[in-house]
Amino acid sequence: MTDSARRRARVRAPELTGEGGWINTGGRELRLADLRGRFVLLDFWTSCCINCLHVLDELRQLEEGHRDTLVVIGVHSPKFTHEAEHRAVVDAVERHGVRHPVLDDPGLSTWKQYAVRAWPTLVVVDPEGYVVAQHSGEGHVPAIERLVTELEAEHRAKGTLRRGDGPHVPPEPEPTTLRFPGGAALLPSGHFLVSDTTRHQLVELAEDAETVLRRFGSGAPGFADGAPGKASFREPRGLALLDDGAVVVADTVNHALRRLDPATGEVTTLAGTGRQWRRGSATRGPAREVDLSSPWDVAVFGGAVWIAMAGVHQLWTYDPAARTVAVAAGTTEEGLVDGPAAEALFAQPSGLAATAGRLWVADAETSALRWVDLDGQVRTAVGTGLFDFGHRDGAAGQALLQHPLGVTALPDGSVAVADTYNHALRRYDPVTDEVGTLATGLREPGAAVLAGEDIVVVESARHRLTRLRLPQEVRAVTGHGTRGAVTEVAPGRVRLEVLFQVPAGQEPDTGAGPASRLSVSSTPAGLLLRGAGADAGLTRELELNPAVPEGVLYVSAVAVSCDATASDGRSAANGRTHPACHVHRREWSVPVRLGRGGAGRLPLVLTGTDEREGPAQTP
Repeated sequence: MTDSARRRARVRAPELTGEGGWINTGGRELRLADLRGRFVLLDFWTSCCINCLHVLDELRQLEEGHRDTLVVIGVHSPKFTHEAEHRAVVDAVERHGVRHPVLDDPGLSTWKQYAVRAWPTLVVVDPEGYVVAQHSGEGHVPAIERLVTELEAEHRAKGTLRRGDGPHVPPEPEPTTLRFPGGAALLPSGHFLVSDTTRHQLVELAEDAETVLRRFGSGAPGFADGAPGKASFREPRGLALLDDGAVVVADTVNHALRRLDPATGEVTTLAGTGRQWRRGSATRGPAREVDLSSPWDVAVFGGAVWIAMAGVHQLWTYDPAARTVAVAAGTTEEGLVDGPAAEALFAQPSGLAATAGRLWVADAETSALRWVDLDGQVRTAVGTGLFDFGHRDGAAGQALLQHPLGVTALPDGSVAVADTYNHALRRYDPVTDEVGTLATGLREPGAAVLAGEDIVVVESARHRLTRLRLPQEVRAVTGHGTRGAVTEVAPGRVRLEVLFQVPAGQEPDTGAGPASRLSVSSTPAGLLLRGAGADAGLTRELELNPAVPEGVLYVSAVAVSCDATASDGRSAANGRTHPACHVHRREWSVPVRLGRGGAGRLPLVLTGTDEREGPAQTP
């Protein structure tokens, strides 16, 4: 400590008050006077904030190293309306493994007394009850550890240091099958794979979404590859199926992507070092050599695995062929700004879902639903800023969400949003540009997955999967460039052909660069064994998984035509040397059912008009 720091005015620490009361104390109310003789570290946090969660992890080593001289007290200071509910704070304390007393301060009383201005903020109180340090943001724990170590010696010499056990009293564990599950995927077998987040495992459930078939991971937090009982995770969340049948796991607190082989149960690491990305760390390179930061969800889009990198407010990609990772969108600054991917701002992206031509993003801290185009443009459907939230249906420009953590593609081309802090499942229709509510009364829904005509919601705070029947208008594919009838196709190889009908007076573009592009994805993702992604051309050889009896193919096609030219090389339409060219784009959601005798060819018609297109009649 410097001489100037020693000479500065000493400030007595204000008393700790909060209307919500105390958690993790066995019902006891704490006062600073009860802790005299110990260092007290106040952690002002809120459960929605990824930086706060990082600090919780940083504090664990400090707590262990000074467990008989330092008491950490969390002061939960809410941002969102939901976080002011006491039950929500109790849940957050258990969900994130907080092992120290927490004061629930919904009215921000203690926050104001300590003149706190940002989440997270750490305040150090010395054994005599005086504030000796205050820091905002992440990364300050090493400096605090040095300060505490230095001051321990001083207070030991003064006789003002008192050692002893801390006041933490853990709650009794509850015997539930799952504990705060964070993600789910439908396997080709029809079983569900669920991230049992708080228990650091993956769980395979039967078709009833209740019966446990297998568990993957030892159940102890760790970062180890291997067989089901030896491998370990730390708070896994998002899941995505790969073309080879394996599952990518967003292993959030390990800052890693893991791979589960459902056939063998073997767990391996795809990306990440186990260390949290820090400013100045690499932003691309070999996947096992680059640090990541709290990956929250994953989705396959455009041939790559996209990562909702909540910890740095970015989207990254993992290339399975090259085994590399790279930043795809966002700058690490927090906000809501659309535009080119490299310039766009996100705020804790937490949920991903792929449809034809779009990657949908649940951007939690701005309570927004956003998407990324194949051309790298970021756009916003719902949401306006960091402090604009609520529950309002209607036109997307006026609609409100509250800290959504998940998004799911629906059969009709719309998307379902797990509106977590509103305890609701919402729906955004890009055709009408409107938001509606599919279900309420859920408890912190964090994700959802389609299963036939149902949507199965990960109801995190009720520790279960909840099956809901989709409304008929959502199940029946009647709009958005689609046909409602199911197309019977053969399992295995199917040739997809987009038939481009050039408008009269125009001709296909023969200039430099690809004049057409095709993007294909599916729900469930395991329906497509081969042929997913985006590439030039209007034909694609697909391979459909015989183990998946039905699903939806999402197809997006782009073709270019130019005004026909006369014999002198000028446009027949306007007489210019360089004829005008026109971009034609269509999207289809095609319900398919696999079966013997089904078609081996799937033709779609793309015309140069503004009419909606549908599957062509198969000759």
